[in-house]
Amino acid sequence: MQPKSYSRVQEVVRIIGLIALVCLIIFLLSILGNGNPNFQFWGTATNEIAANAGNSSVRSRANFDWTFIALFAVIIYVYASEIKQKNYKGLVAGLSLYGVHWLYEIANALIQSGTGYALWTVSPESTSFILLVGVSWELSMMFSIAGLIMAKLLPANPSLKILGIHNRWVFAIINAAFFAIFEIFLAGTPAFIWTYSWWGAIPVFITTYIPFFLAAFLLHDARPRTQIKFLSMVWGCVLLLLVVFIPLGII
Repeated sequence: MQPKSYSRVQEVVRIIGLIALVCLIIFLLSILGNGNPNFQFWGTATNEIAANAGNSSVRSRANFDWTFIALFAVIIYVYASEIKQKNYKGLVAGLSLYGVHWLYEIANALIQSGTGYALWTVSPESTSFILLVGVSWELSMMFSIAGLIMAKLLPANPSLKILGIHNRWVFAIINAAFFAIFEIFLAGTPAFIWTYSWWGAIPVFITTYIPFFLAAFLLHDARPRTQIKFLSMVWGCVLLLLVVFIPLGII
């Protein structure tokens, strides 16, 4: 019988291998899609003009329309339904991902404030309202339920292993891969803007989406005390940073 420490090392190696495999797939897709105007795998300085328009339109009401209210009502309905069904684990998954998402958006806005350009920017023409430089109202509402939705696909047994890997890790990596690959299409549209040549689908997959879904899926199974502590810390930080940086005009 193998010692637990050895089994854990094996699992870590498998996790790294799965992440590397996804990166390889994205890299191969970038070679196949090279020159295709419908897909963008990496940022480019030619997008700076479009990014400038996004930078100057944060919280502008110029494009506001009533879809803002309709979409918000749908999200309220979704959360109210889950509360009525007492799907507390799903709610924790949703709020965990959404809270981590907001921390990333604040960090992205701080990068824009410090360097002139964010890692990702949304265009004013694509949204009814830009909350922060990298997140529109519509994107934010999608992320508010992304963890809740994807948690419904998790195996009932949290201890189940797939290919020798904890299934929560497998599902986090698979979901992160899907979102990162879909973002290749988004970055090829005028709606979503990457300006740095070193930023693209692979770093998005590793540094952004994997943490998003790990937060959702690992907290889904955590003890109630751990869930409350995590959500309190994350959302406390989000509210504090927004209350400080927005009035100062930094983000």
